[in-house]
Amino acid sequence: MKYSWEEFARKMGVEPKILENKEARLLKKFVDDLIPPTHCQGCQGLDLSIENPVHHPSYELTPACNHDCIFCYSNVALKLGKVPEPGYYGWENPYAITVSQYGEPLISPRIVEVNKMLRERFPDARLDLQTNGSLLTKELWQKLDFDLVMVSLDAASREKHKMITNADTFKNVVNALKIVGADKSVRSIVRTIFMPGINDEDIPKIAELAASLGVDEMMLQPLTIHKLNEERLKKAGLDFESAESIREYLKAAMEAKKYIDIRISGCQLAIYRTMDPLTLFSARRVARDVVPIVKRNRKEF
Repeated sequence: MKYSWEEFARKMGVEPKILENKEARLLKKFVDDLIPPTHCQGCQGLDLSIENPVHHPSYELTPACNHDCIFCYSNVALKLGKVPEPGYYGWENPYAITVSQYGEPLISPRIVEVNKMLRERFPDARLDLQTNGSLLTKELWQKLDFDLVMVSLDAASREKHKMITNADTFKNVVNALKIVGADKSVRSIVRTIFMPGINDEDIPKIAELAASLGVDEMMLQPLTIHKLNEERLKKAGLDFESAESIREYLKAAMEAKKYIDIRISGCQLAIYRTMDPLTLFSARRVARDVVPIVKRNRKEF
């Protein structure tokens, strides 16, 4: 017969609350108080009753990117020939559309055209821009029309940023955060990947920097380790064990909360909320994955 840990504790004559510790209770309260990221709102991943949830629809512009990040899943998909062709991947009447989940959309000369087309074709949908920010200028921003923009930043210094992205664009990315942070007609988000051993100390600094530039939110995402990136991550100093620790991930988010409205990956949050304090404290997540595959069908307009 299998017992829950509470049942087992009581059979041993110990009340479950005695087994809890202060840090476990703090983690549980932190998770229960969190709001899902704005980008994740309306996504199937927040509903645990859906067996195979899919992300928001996306419009893919190009698999190309001017960054070569040590953790990038898009890079892996490109190398394996699994990257999606340009086009719309989704359905009619979507809650939100992301431009885009593969490659850097601002590289494409069609970004303004596609943005306008999506606004006209899906007037009720929230339009999200996901970008590394390095190519965003005031002139380009004035031509774009998004409701939410996520700018990726995983380091708080030029040197660390260059090591992670293999591109000397730190100043450009900070400028992008400044541009979107100043525009209060959109929801501005700094999107950061938790890479223990590489950017632990940077995360609260990124949060403080983004907040000082007027950015509304920080979305801290756990790292997914793909085999083709494993050696690069190892060379950069990744703590593989901590990368799989839910406790370490949440502690990093708690530090960032001192400076900015912190959110964690929505599908992860939905799962963590089902856990009791001790499980949350000791649980580990599977950080390794195969190449990401788009589950949505490509739709012709």
